[in-house]
Amino acid sequence: MPLRTTKHWFGVVLDCPDAPALADFYERLLGWRVFTRTPEWATLAPSADRGYNLAFATEPNYERPVWPSEPGRQGMMLHLDLEVDDLDVAVAYALSCGAEEATFQPQSDVCVMLDPAGHPFCLYLDPAEGDAGQVRADPEEAQDPSS
Repeated sequence: MPLRTTKHWFGVVLDCPDAPALADFYERLLGWRVFTRTPEWATLAPSADRGYNLAFATEPNYERPVWPSEPGRQGMMLHLDLEVDDLDVAVAYALSCGAEEATFQPQSDVCVMLDPAGHPFCLYLDPAEGDAGQVRADPEEAQDPSS
């Protein structure tokens, strides 16, 4: 039985050292809009009336995860998978937004990236769909969040 029957799933919340800063990063990366911004909490979504939220909570004792995991160190708790049309273009765009490429890359059709707080996320090509799927805005079409 569901915990609640009258609400839909809110989304995913990532702990981090600076919620507004990480929200700004994902706003650039995904082309989504920030809807809530305080020093402790920020949320963004594709629009005001569709999609799920990606939220960020400032955690004073946040420990940057390591990936791949290492004994005795904070490992990742989850990661986001983002399907892209062109892996090289997507990696370059993510880097320009402030991501870094993980040292360990387990697959040729996936690129593991790290957001500014160290959360891993994967950019991947779906060979079954070819060019059909796209999660984020194309870099040329993405709006400048400051405008």
